[in-house]
Formats: sequence, C-alpha cells, structure tokens
Amino acid sequence: MAGRSQYQIVLSDEERRELEHRAACYSRPHREVLRAKLVLYAAEGFSNVEIGRRLQMLPELVGRWRRRFYEQRIEGLSDRKRAGRPRRFPPGAGRRGQGDRVPAAQESRHSALALQPF
Repeated sequence: MAGRSQYQIVLSDEERRELEHRAACYSRPHREVLRAKLVLYAAEGFSNVEIGRRLQMLPELVGRWRRRFYEQRIEGLSDRKRAGRPRRFPPGAGRRGQGDRVPAAQESRHSALALQPF
C-alpha cells in the first residue's frame, strides 16, 4: 500500500496514556498535539498518506516524525536544538530607540464628534 512505513509503531500502555494526554491537552502547543496524534494514528496502523490527510500534513513530514518516535520514543517528539544564532525577542531590544515597549498611539487633536454637524 502506498505510504506504508517500514517503521511500525507499537506502544506500551504508559506511552499510549502519555500520548493520549498530550493529544487531548488544549494548553499544549499545537505542534505537540499534532505529533502525539500522529503517533497514535501510526500505532493504529494508518499509512503516512492517511495520517497526513487526517492531520493536514505532508506524508514526508509524517514519515519523519514516525521514524523519530520509532528510534527515540517519547523524547523524539520534542524539538531539537536549532543551528545558528538564537532568535532575539523582542527584535531590536538592546538597541537605541527600540526598547521593550510598544509606543502608544498618539491621540488625535480632533474628536470624531467635533467634525460632525449638529
């Protein structure tokens, strides 16, 4: 069958509980919820194409996460450190004139009521 992976996922009871908790948790980042659902679908025997269709992901991306879970289990679902210089937030912090505050909008000298005829 197209999209069938060589990485067949078999979950322990503890892994299944943890993944079901992650998949149902609304306060977790969306990417973590999707990854948990992806592994649960893979454990049910769905192909990468079918999982991708259900989760609106590319089958290649599904295959990557399936392989990482197969090799590293739950720890494989977290993001890896990224190469390069870390992002700065807020952008421009530490530079003159670009502090950590957003400038407030200037008040208009004329109110909307004053411009309308009576």
